[in-house]
Amino acid sequence: MGFQNTKKVIGRFGWKANQSTVEQQTAAAFNGDLSITSSLFQSENFTEGQKTKYGTLSNGGSPEIEDKIFQDVVFYIKALAVPGRRNWADKEVVNGKTLFLQANCSGCHIAKMVTGKSDSPSYLSAQTIRPYTDLLLHDMGDGLADNRPDYEATGTEWRTAPLWGIGLVKTVNKHTTLLHDGRARNTEEAILWHGGEAEKSKQVFMNFSRSDRDALLKFIDSL
Repeated sequence: MGFQNTKKVIGRFGWKANQSTVEQQTAAAFNGDLSITSSLFQSENFTEGQKTKYGTLSNGGSPEIEDKIFQDVVFYIKALAVPGRRNWADKEVVNGKTLFLQANCSGCHIAKMVTGKSDSPSYLSAQTIRPYTDLLLHDMGDGLADNRPDYEATGTEWRTAPLWGIGLVKTVNKHTTLLHDGRARNTEEAILWHGGEAEKSKQVFMNFSRSDRDALLKFIDSL
């Protein structure tokens, strides 16, 4: 497929930023989550133990998903609209944004970036977006560690999660659990699990008054 370049590039997608493009992330999900092979991931996602126990299983071809269908899925994912912000002019939300900056949450959850060049679809090129992430890896401390290095990411490193749309998690998913393993029951708990490079920001948040913490959380909920 056209997106293979056989060179090391910066990852932007996945819990540990080990996928560099939407195509690669999608193909990895097909393979790792559904065991569906593609031109990019051509082998079944079986462990040696599974191969020994189950042997050779029938499949839907080699690869199992045709390039045309795969690219249609990728296009759909790329073209999904970002949810609009809510209550952005609310005084408490505006105050929450000031506190968000004051705690330096914006050091990793940066508000604005510009997209690079996209050939498919081309209208995604040079777009100003506000995802509230730097799409980079950060050491989040022992509390969030899974102790499972992934390529060059260590067991304590995680990609900064985008915050846009986070206020609609309950509406869309019917729950508010967050973080890589769902341990946080809400945004506040997710913040309190931050450590490592984010420890200082967490401490600032904890030292805010109850009303200021509520305002900051309301700002995040508006994204």
